[in-house]
Amino acid sequence: MKHRLLIILLIFSSLAVKAQSGGSVFKFLELPFSSHASALGGDNISIIEDDITMAIHNPALLSCVTDKTFNLNYMNYIDGVGVGSAAFSRTLGERSTWAVAAQYVNYGNFKETTDENVELGTFSAKDMAFTGIYSYDLTDYWSGGVSTKMIYSTYEKYSSFAIGVDLGLNYYNEYSGYSASILARNLGGQIKAFDEVHENLPVDLLVGISKKLAHAPFRLSITMHNLTDWDSSSDSSGSEVKDKFSKTFLNHFIFGLDFLPTQTTYVSWGYNCKRASDMKINGSSGWSGMALGAGIQIKKLKIGASYAKYHTSSSSLLFNFAMTL
Repeated sequence: MKHRLLIILLIFSSLAVKAQSGGSVFKFLELPFSSHASALGGDNISIIEDDITMAIHNPALLSCVTDKTFNLNYMNYIDGVGVGSAAFSRTLGERSTWAVAAQYVNYGNFKETTDENVELGTFSAKDMAFTGIYSYDLTDYWSGGVSTKMIYSTYEKYSSFAIGVDLGLNYYNEYSGYSASILARNLGGQIKAFDEVHENLPVDLLVGISKKLAHAPFRLSITMHNLTDWDSSSDSSGSEVKDKFSKTFLNHFIFGLDFLPTQTTYVSWGYNCKRASDMKINGSSGWSGMALGAGIQIKKLKIGASYAKYHTSSSSLLFNFAMTL
């Protein structure tokens, strides 16, 4: 078993070196699937709980999801863009779990015009992803998971198809309340390009930790993302060292805090440093990067909701509904 874990870690190391960053297509894959993850700053890969939506963010977390869980989600994104998704999971024996999920993004209708501004009609734009997930408990503390995505986008007469893979590994100690994960996301490429040039998927390498306090109803989470891209945030305009440090290091962090008054409820707060930095206007982020959310379980039903500030003039609402069949 130790040799198997070592091989997995070596695979992650090679992926981190070889993966190409800065993918320019299928950016909708970066949208949160989980209202809880959204409330914790937009992404979380280390929270251990019975929540199938968290397994979409990290397939290694699927092993703690109850058998026959069905989930529906809706996200009201910026400027009226609607995002719908659903998921279903089943357990296989004592150590294996599988799930399927689907996501649909509708950007609405747009006017089609000529260069002379002559209106020709309208066209639509849509993104879709269909995902299969499998997780396996390697030991009592370690679990691994893999997600395979079929991705399709169509914008007017242009369309593209791609296949992407997520590889996740999680360590969880139930007695200490400590969880740590590493995730390689969106590995793969386009099978059919929009035009003649094939573009990169939004590849990402993430590391996350969560720790539940022993004598207080709080859980802290820190997620590092964009770890394959340390240059995109660098400033070449001659700014101060402090600003450069903030953009090249702090922008890789997402901070989250859960308040857990009971075993069936949570209230969450999150802060996404990169989102706040990218959305600054005249030196002020205007609460961009902040997120809030809450969730409750009532017998076999689970409901979650989150509010996230993406821009000074735009925000997003995400709702999760799940039940055990």
